Amino acid sequence: MRIELGNCTNTLLAEIQTPELTRRDIAQTYRLAMQSSEPVDWAAVNAAIIARWSLSALEYIKRMAWSGRCFA
Repeated sequence: MRIELGNCTNTLLAEIQTPELTRRDIAQTYRLAMQSSEPVDWAAVNAAIIARWSLSALEYIKRMAWSGRCFA
């Protein structure tokens, strides 16, 4: 049985707007969204990350998500 993150785009956008959540928290959800079969509006998600933090933060989040280190 496989469990997937649902409503990925809206979940990510809501988490990005939550001040208590860190880049690592977002990287974890980003990773789960990457593994989901549900479509994700990556342009909107990435733009929201850049708006909250920066382009370098987006690159950091992507590196953490792709490598899986966000869960380490």
